[in-house]
Amino acid sequence: MDSEQRRCYQTAIVSTYCPETSSLNKPTMRDGSQQSHRTDILASLHSGKCLIVNSRRRNGLLLFKQYHAEFAGPGAIVGGDYDRDCKSVIPLGNLSLLDPDSHEDCQKAYLIRRQWVRLIKQITENSVPVQRVQKILEQFEQYFPAEVIAALPDDAFAMLVGVLPQTVAMVRRLGGDLEDYFDDE
Repeated sequence: MDSEQRRCYQTAIVSTYCPETSSLNKPTMRDGSQQSHRTDILASLHSGKCLIVNSRRRNGLLLFKQYHAEFAGPGAIVGGDYDRDCKSVIPLGNLSLLDPDSHEDCQKAYLIRRQWVRLIKQITENSVPVQRVQKILEQFEQYFPAEVIAALPDDAFAMLVGVLPQTVAMVRRLGGDLEDYFDDE
């Protein structure tokens, strides 16, 4: 690829992203489904109430903070002081949030939440943005049905692994052909 084409590509990526118009502020996912209970979940988080993602289901919650996103999978705690700054949420799978039965349940759930955070951290340590996107998509595809992954906006994955939404869109569009795409240029 010559330098003129590269410059145009980079300009297109930078100029089209605007966090204020992010699709995460909209109440629908890519497939158009309504997520009306998002408001209730967010209100619970803002109130400081602690809830645990049901560990007996393939479900989870994407939590969007000011500049990043976190994934709380089965067994993880959400809420408390930790998530009061949450701006938006996306429930994944057939989300079930449970009240903790004891202080010990809360402690165990915090440890599980930390494990989910560490998993995402390991992915973000890769310095190549395309590889970070590929890895997060692989992780989610192993756990959730394809239709759940397809319904998630590019912004969601972008905020999880610290890339531009356009990078996620490109990886989704090109998929396994990505290595060939970069080898040709």
